[in-house]
Amino acid sequence: MEANANGADRPSVAPIDQEQIVDLALSADRAVIWALDSASGTLSWNDGMDKLLGVPAKKVKSRLTRLVQPLLAAVDTTGLWQDLELEQRYTQPSGATRWLRFRARRDQCGLLGIASDVTDRHEERRELADLADRYRLLVELSPDMIAVHQDGVLTYVNPAAARLAGGGSRDSLLGRPITDFVHDGSVPEMLERLEHLNEPGATSESAEAMFLRPDGSTFPMEVKSVRTTWEGRPAYQVVMRDVSAQRAAESALRYQAALVEHVSDAIIATDAQGRVTSWNPAAEAIYGLPAADALRRHVGELVGARFDPAVAVRAGGVVQATHRAADGTPLSMRVSVAEMDGGYVLVCADETARRQAERQFSTVVASLDEGVLVIGPNGLLISANPAAERILGVPESSMLGASPHAWPLYDESGQRLSTNEYPSSQVRRTGIAQQGRVMQVLRRDGRTVWLSVSCRAMSPQDSSSAFVLSFTDITERRAIGERLEHDATHDPLTGLANRSLALDQLTALLHADDRASIAVLFIDLDKFKVINDSLGHSVGDRVLKLAGDRLRRSVRPGDIVGRLGGDEFVVIAPGIGGEPEARALTERLRDSLTEPIGVDGRQLHVDASIGIVLVGPADRRAAHDLLRDADVAMYQAKQLGRSRYEFFNVQLRERMQRRLRLEQDLRDAVRRGHLWPAYQPVVDLGTNRMVAVEGLLRWTHPVHGQVPPTEFIPLAEESDLINQLGEYMLRETTRELAQQRGRGVDVELKINLSTRQLDDPGLVTGIEEALSVAGLPPSALCLEITESALMRDAALAGETLGALRALGVRLAIDDFGTGYSSLAQLHQLTLDTLKIDRSFITGLGESTDSEAIVKSIIVMAHAVHLTVVAEGVENPAQLELLRELGCDQAQGYYLGKPAPAGKLWP
Repeated sequence: MEANANGADRPSVAPIDQEQIVDLALSADRAVIWALDSASGTLSWNDGMDKLLGVPAKKVKSRLTRLVQPLLAAVDTTGLWQDLELEQRYTQPSGATRWLRFRARRDQCGLLGIASDVTDRHEERRELADLADRYRLLVELSPDMIAVHQDGVLTYVNPAAARLAGGGSRDSLLGRPITDFVHDGSVPEMLERLEHLNEPGATSESAEAMFLRPDGSTFPMEVKSVRTTWEGRPAYQVVMRDVSAQRAAESALRYQAALVEHVSDAIIATDAQGRVTSWNPAAEAIYGLPAADALRRHVGELVGARFDPAVAVRAGGVVQATHRAADGTPLSMRVSVAEMDGGYVLVCADETARRQAERQFSTVVASLDEGVLVIGPNGLLISANPAAERILGVPESSMLGASPHAWPLYDESGQRLSTNEYPSSQVRRTGIAQQGRVMQVLRRDGRTVWLSVSCRAMSPQDSSSAFVLSFTDITERRAIGERLEHDATHDPLTGLANRSLALDQLTALLHADDRASIAVLFIDLDKFKVINDSLGHSVGDRVLKLAGDRLRRSVRPGDIVGRLGGDEFVVIAPGIGGEPEARALTERLRDSLTEPIGVDGRQLHVDASIGIVLVGPADRRAAHDLLRDADVAMYQAKQLGRSRYEFFNVQLRERMQRRLRLEQDLRDAVRRGHLWPAYQPVVDLGTNRMVAVEGLLRWTHPVHGQVPPTEFIPLAEESDLINQLGEYMLRETTRELAQQRGRGVDVELKINLSTRQLDDPGLVTGIEEALSVAGLPPSALCLEITESALMRDAALAGETLGALRALGVRLAIDDFGTGYSSLAQLHQLTLDTLKIDRSFITGLGESTDSEAIVKSIIVMAHAVHLTVVAEGVENPAQLELLRELGCDQAQGYYLGKPAPAGKLWP
């Protein structure tokens, strides 16, 4: 834009339609024709230009020249017959501002145009712009939420709508579907309303829809939609109003109305003269009078007593009164009165039943086992029930008028209480009720009684009123509780601290301000299981009790001795100066344990494996971690030959960490296919033919390679994985052997059962299912159970083996010679095979004792018709000697190493 001579803006020249000039020149009453001769530069016009410009005729030229200067300048660059248009703001000499339009056409002579006053049109446009600005401001400032959506997408939201959507910028909302803000259940109705708005300006009826807040919660909105246009295309303007507060208010009103209708107290409204204006259902029930008969009657007439609401309000608003029902029945009422809306509202609570209950209260109190004393405002006893007489050992007549301070009271520690600490004194002083305070009272006969005492004011609003002191005799319960507390923290057999108490005491030592070095000794009796299983649990319990007594006598004053369970003990020794002092204590403990124990004429010998952890003042390990580390050290002592002690160190921790990692990996080994069955041949010594194979589980670890069974089987036993591994082994071996038998291989499958598997109630069902799935006959399966597992609980083992025998499965006793079974026990278990432990086979040919033992076992087994298998055959001399001794079968590396099925049966 450029400024003309008058200082007005000069708009750019724009072409106009060529017919428009002619049409306007012919039809416009206010248009004036003007022309420019390009050759001479002469500017001419017809009559009316002076009126249009508001100047005398002699000044028209100069004014007109300035006004159409942009058109004059454009002559040389405008093509023939091209049309031009220009609008100028013009100030007349009179000061009036006008808008003039100049339109022209370029012809052979120059320009031919018209001039017209378009001020009115500009005024209309400005007024429309002002109106649009006011409307826009109205929309922007509206508290109602207003939005425009087109094709289901937001194109405009006012600030109120933006706040509804979470207070984000409006630009972030534009372009989002309108359905993002409407609950799914309201969308169909919204779309249906919009379908009926077919014409611009069409408006929907007000409707309610559920909208969504940014947090996903819903709220009701009153919505009205208008069909409009946006940028020339159809759109919908939506005006929304949050009505959640209105709905909540309506709900509250409904709730209050329902409350009045359903409350159990009579609620009566009256006018200023006491005439009833409202009578709720509870009033109908209490007074026996329907609301229709009560309205407009005086309330005193209806309740059967003189009653003036105004008088009741002046008296404090709450009165006790005796009313009468319509049938004359007396009613004990508590009436609350308040002024409301030029009248009164009465809340009448029927206390008739409570008053009757109060009359019965004394009878109930008299029959209580709990002692009840009533202390008057003056602090003296005014009432005592029979239970109080019995518990305190004093008749009521002697207590009345006395002070409760006459009885000496003691706290739980035995300290005598001052009178200010008595429950009644504290309630009088603080107004706070005392509940269940435990204390001792000294009776007049000298006996001390434990009481659980409660005390409260008869009137909670007035702590200086009378008091009720109630108490229960808990002497016997207290004694039982002390015994239970002791039993909960001590081992019932030895009387030593149990694991929980030992850990608590160790934790206390670790957190002591004057903490010194501590030694933690984990003690496990060696071969105790042999004593327990062979001589019985009663003998085992006596051994454990004696071992606990010896440990207790051998430690220093201040040391802690505990039994962790089974044959495991712990000694916690604070103030140990280092390894030499710890060794001295450990040796003293072992010396005391190894002394012979006389039980039922037998001399029993026990020893112990001990793990030791030394804890310095800076050590931050927790109590259970220290006990675990001591256990690790004890386990190392067991591994190194028992009857010794080991100190915990970093290497032991690393080995334990490996065990933990292996245990975790073992849990996934089956799923990942890292476990597989190997088979070792069992050879008949008469025919030299393989008659059976023993299924042995192998583990190929992805990192550690082959993990020996001696390492991972104990892990499985300790972590309860053995049943899972046993099930896997049973499924795989029965399946593979069934395949080989289908190819004509006639051998028996032998599988070991662990102690935990033998205890599994689902064992028999699992074996039956595995045989069925594999298609293997039960007679082709022989289950091997260790001698110690069988003797641990012979009755339970016999029951389980009987169920397996009923399936048709063959049974064998494994590792025979390591336990303490008898011939009679073996006979009762109905076994098929006896397997001599490899420790006896290793000595054959080198020790006459081994040969004698093996021969005795074979003779004994044959006596009860058992097939004898020798395991661990390593050389031909052992094999030949077994033949001479009459052994039936044998297995070992000399006869064949364990191998996968594919290698054993190519």
